[in-house]
Amino acid sequence: MRGVVFDGRRVRVVDDLAVRAPGPGEVLVAIAAAGLCHSDLSVVDGTIPFPVPVVLGHEGAGVVAAVGAGVTHVVPGDHVALSTLANCGTCPECDRGRPTMCRAATGRPERPFTLAGAEPVHQFAADSAFAERTVVKAVQAVRVPADIPLESAALIGCGVLTGVGAVLNRARVRCGDSVVVIGTGGIGLNVLQGARLAGASRIVAVDANPVKAGMAREFGATDFLTSADAVRELLPTGADHAFECVGRVELIRQAVGLLDRHGQAILLGVPRPPPRRPSASPPSTWTSRSWAAATAPPAPSATSPCTPTCTAEGACCSTSWCRRCTRWRTSRRRGRTRRRGGWRGPCSRSEPRHPDSVSARKVRR
Repeated sequence: MRGVVFDGRRVRVVDDLAVRAPGPGEVLVAIAAAGLCHSDLSVVDGTIPFPVPVVLGHEGAGVVAAVGAGVTHVVPGDHVALSTLANCGTCPECDRGRPTMCRAATGRPERPFTLAGAEPVHQFAADSAFAERTVVKAVQAVRVPADIPLESAALIGCGVLTGVGAVLNRARVRCGDSVVVIGTGGIGLNVLQGARLAGASRIVAVDANPVKAGMAREFGATDFLTSADAVRELLPTGADHAFECVGRVELIRQAVGLLDRHGQAILLGVPRPPPRRPSASPPSTWTSRSWAAATAPPAPSATSPCTPTCTAEGACCSTSWCRRCTRWRTSRRRGRTRRRGGWRGPCSRSEPRHPDSVSARKVRR
């Protein structure tokens, strides 16, 4: 069997790759189409650390060749699109509707392949679509109608899920919101598409390549700019949501600077190493702007008083007076008045008391 293997030094196509039979709750898929995502290149250049050797590819579709015990939703011969990343479906994170946070599967690469009949080979993103056959968890194999081209179905597994999912599930864009999308590659185009599906009123696409304007408008952009400097002319008070889809630190800073006071920046790109924490000037964190990553809560910037938990839950106002940021709220009481439910400052939102807040601890006692 052929496959694309990265051994830590170079990428090569091998002919002596083998894959094991599917176990309980697994599906063997004959790959018919696979997309090249930038995340595959990020493994090669070291941006995404990953054990080697590894079979690359994580955006695929194909035909079910065999199923393991307990798999009933697909049968051999079904056309399936493969979802990137696996999840167990039973852990607390899966029960809360956050399968990409599943600790039982995510971040634990398996080795279902062997090279030259002996050397175990890792599976990338629980998928490895750059092989003629691959074994995936049953939950990853999503049956699609046979009349849908598998070349199109393959794109659903990563590009569509990441872009549209970031809009609907992470940012939760609402009808009438304004959206700025920086970068209109595969992910950015699907962010535009998701914003249009969500009913955003103004969707501004930003890309240095003017050739992409037509495609961006076709996917839902109401405006196209070649520089983010002109965004304020269209949105004088800032955007409700800004999506960074490139992975450059300077663009992350720019995305935050384009936000309205209540806005949030969604980071979809993966910056190159060495790791650099995105930072913003203090004024940009005095208002209720928040940070969020597409698949995991990010670490706050050095100037941000907000804790990762508050940011991820979307309940924090990102100021030093936030009633949910216990660490800051309990250490900066001067100038505030005590009232039922916690300390009150410039933050006018009325979230429930943080379980670790001073007032909550007094109630427990």
